[in-house]
Amino acid sequence: MRQDNPASPLSRDSDQTLTGQLAQRFADRIRQNWLAPGARLPSVRECARQHEVSAYTVVAAYDQLLAQGLIEARSQRGYFVRQTPRAQPDKASATSKPHPFQPSAPIDATTLIRGMFHEPGARPMPGLGTLPPAWLDAGMLGAALRRVTQGDKLIPLSLHYGEPAGDARFRRAMTHRLAEHGLKVDAEQIITTVGATQALDLVTRALLQPGDAVLVDEPGWPVEFARLAQLGLRVLPVPRGPEGPDLDAMRKLARDHHPKLYVTVSVLHNPTSTMLSPGHAHKVLRLAEAHSFHILEDDIYSFLAPAHATRLSVLDDLQRTISVGSFSKILTPSWRVGYIAAPRDLVERITNTKLLTTLTTPPMLEQALALCLEQGQLRRHCERVTQQLDAARARCIQLVRQSGCRFVFDPQGLFGWVDTGMDTERLTLPMLDAGWLIAPGALFHAQRRPSTLMRINFASSQDAAFWKTLQALRPRTRA
Repeated sequence: MRQDNPASPLSRDSDQTLTGQLAQRFADRIRQNWLAPGARLPSVRECARQHEVSAYTVVAAYDQLLAQGLIEARSQRGYFVRQTPRAQPDKASATSKPHPFQPSAPIDATTLIRGMFHEPGARPMPGLGTLPPAWLDAGMLGAALRRVTQGDKLIPLSLHYGEPAGDARFRRAMTHRLAEHGLKVDAEQIITTVGATQALDLVTRALLQPGDAVLVDEPGWPVEFARLAQLGLRVLPVPRGPEGPDLDAMRKLARDHHPKLYVTVSVLHNPTSTMLSPGHAHKVLRLAEAHSFHILEDDIYSFLAPAHATRLSVLDDLQRTISVGSFSKILTPSWRVGYIAAPRDLVERITNTKLLTTLTTPPMLEQALALCLEQGQLRRHCERVTQQLDAARARCIQLVRQSGCRFVFDPQGLFGWVDTGMDTERLTLPMLDAGWLIAPGALFHAQRRPSTLMRINFASSQDAAFWKTLQALRPRTRA
């Protein structure tokens, strides 16, 4: 890789022309969803500078992409990835106007899933949402799984469906885990799920109907925006600040749209890692009571947070709140064991929804995790990971400052919300060409718009080479 150009250069010795190579590079990015529908391609001049070719070569490459139907030209605006073709709507839907708060499409989420959870190389990627594999403890999980399946224990776990609400041993262990941060709940109030994503989905399906309004934090998790939109729900973004949601904005949205649910991350919010303050939490609960909506609290980062962190479900004692979480962020993304802690009057409704969608969940994995909880192995593992994360965060803070970027909020938890000073969506492709996957701020908004922010994973953003590449590309990609 040449030092004066961080992006991998096109080959002038190839049998394929420079135009063909450039067109193929963009085509591959589009087909693999590295470039999402609606994403803007670099300007002709900018692309020529990045790839050290003539403007004519870029225009010819873009013409090839236009001919393949992969991009479209918009007058006075540039070139954009073409939207995925959709089925023709019926007459009724064609005459209805989209709700102004509805996300444009779940395209950002699929890009995130396909890209940010699949490393394009051996190096850690700053845009990923999980801990590095080396930080996890596969040996602990394997040993626990062997213990709960040894001898004649395997047969009943393998040849029968599990309990509808989930393995009883795991649910009992979870009551002790939740009590550690103040949530007192009975095992009968816990329902197991295939990860936190299914937990969110089950609660939403059980409580809402198409057309209902849902409050969400913005910035927030794009997969959640897309999931809600696909269910036919009206997504109402509430700006997220350092202490929690913008209460004035929430109050107005609640008054005007009568939402049925508020989906939020109180502890180590994704992507900002901000923490809900006690004062904000009380006001949110008062708004929920005044406007009769439930609160779905995603506590997926609880293992990385201090025990005293403010949680709406603890203050509310599971009256209007439902708490969900999983072990994917601290143990392994692939086991997909999650849970729902729900008010008593909603347990049967949510359990029935689980039965209708997945029947049950794997009891072997749940019992193995129960064993790790009971014997304190998970607690000790969390302590080790937290220490590693603290050290990684300290190094990243130095690298961010040296690169000329800044943190929007105090850095804590797994993620940092970093201001680069330029549109990070325009940085995405040249950084990817240089071998680095980033998470541009535009992905974390319900409606895509330019942003100078990006989310970094402290655990996988410690390589100084990444920040040097970013620093080198920033002047080249400024408007």
